[in-house]
Amino acid sequence: MLDYRKLFDLSGKTAVVLGAASGIGKSSAEALASLGAQVLCADRTVDGAEATAKAIRGQGGVATTAACDAADRDDVAALAQAAMQTFPKLDIAVTTPGINIRKTILDYTEEDLDRVINLNVKGTVYFFQAFGRIMIGQKSGSLIACSSVRAVTIEPGLAVYGSTKAAIGLLVKGFASEVGRFGVRVNAIAPSIVETALTGPFKQRPDIFNLYAGHTVFNRWSSADEVATAVAYLASDAASYVSGSTLFVDGGWTAVDGPPTGLTQLSS
Repeated sequence: MLDYRKLFDLSGKTAVVLGAASGIGKSSAEALASLGAQVLCADRTVDGAEATAKAIRGQGGVATTAACDAADRDDVAALAQAAMQTFPKLDIAVTTPGINIRKTILDYTEEDLDRVINLNVKGTVYFFQAFGRIMIGQKSGSLIACSSVRAVTIEPGLAVYGSTKAAIGLLVKGFASEVGRFGVRVNAIAPSIVETALTGPFKQRPDIFNLYAGHTVFNRWSSADEVATAVAYLASDAASYVSGSTLFVDGGWTAVDGPPTGLTQLSS
């Protein structure tokens, strides 16, 4: 019988996580390291990336640090080069950074548009190019990007952000179709509402915090760790036949049409 536990074991594997200073990126780096991978923690905020790496090392893991602006093509290329110098082979590459400027389309400036597209869309392409070339050359690897429920469900002020997250889903499909013959897998995660430092201010507005929680079937926000487990799955051999997919880690947000108001009891 197949040893299914070993499919999730990342011992001996190597990983780059861009966005490792905080949030989903931080938790992803920790999850991969916990399962045995050696991790290169990268972020524009290098002190934050080093804090993540230090915590991993404190738990007996192996982690190093690099500075990288995910929206800068040269930076991403340099990160890929650093990974090649750090590891004999690269098994996993994860990118999580993204930006949202909440404005209506009529209010978007050219500067706003450039900032969102440069990081969310161009940054993903740069990442796929730099790390995809490495994995094509070695004929194996797992690439993981970060989409969002906003790729498929929207509200006023999120149209531009949502369109970039939808673009990531299509980039994943397209790149998966191009590199699959080389043994390279390409996937994305799509979280909904995640409690991180960036979303912390929502707790100061219980009305908004609870409203968003009510869009999930669990009536709560997720932790970054809950999203990171999906990253770990897609990185592992357990997902060896999964490519071109976006895995929704959204607490049922896209399964329901608003909060379950008026529901008083359930019967089996």
